[in-house]
Amino acid sequence: MSRPLAIWTKGNVMTAYWPYLGILVIIGIFILAERRWPEGVTRFEENVLATLLALITLVSFSQVIARYGFNSGWGGALEFTRILFAWMILFGMSYGLKTGMHLGVDALLRLFPQKLFKAFAIFGAFCCLLYAIILLSSGWLAFFGADTKGGAMTYWQTMFKVGIGLDDLRYPVWMQESLGVQERVQRWIAYLILPIGLGLFAFRAIQAMIAIWRGEREMVIAGHEAEDLVAENRDVLKD
Repeated sequence: MSRPLAIWTKGNVMTAYWPYLGILVIIGIFILAERRWPEGVTRFEENVLATLLALITLVSFSQVIARYGFNSGWGGALEFTRILFAWMILFGMSYGLKTGMHLGVDALLRLFPQKLFKAFAIFGAFCCLLYAIILLSSGWLAFFGADTKGGAMTYWQTMFKVGIGLDDLRYPVWMQESLGVQERVQRWIAYLILPIGLGLFAFRAIQAMIAIWRGEREMVIAGHEAEDLVAENRDVLKD
């Protein structure tokens, strides 16, 4: 292989895999931060979700006031709230897995012996991990004969390379004039939560598998735990 071809090949490899390295860096930051400030990371996640929800509420409420009160409005409001909602879901699902807030039915599983119950619980966490990996990058399924298009990572990379804008969400005029940015906000910015959210979900699934194996956690869902919580606070609910 000639030297120019070798350099070109290495460049293609780096271009293809740098987003994966970025996801690993983000996960590494979460791991290091949780070891030193576990409560701080939890508060950060909760604040991010609360901020996204507050923005959705604020934009939707302001649009109602603007349309019915002043017969005007922001053309990109609907698309902006859809993006915020997607960010809240994709970021929140990893937080829900971490805290065991995803709802599930565990009545059948609790009929099995403890060791078999634990095995099913680990398998459930593994399914969450497999789900995240398939959505994140499904190209490897081609080895099993599946017809796949590459998953969320490939889709985000395509949007990054093409650089096309969203339908209605536009940069302010002053940013276009002073910074020279294009008129419409790039899709890759809005879709950045796809690889990040799925990467964090896979990370939380691995954490759950380890915690269940060590006996630090029962399951990845909130089934029997929700009943216990209601029973503990029965008197409070009556008041």
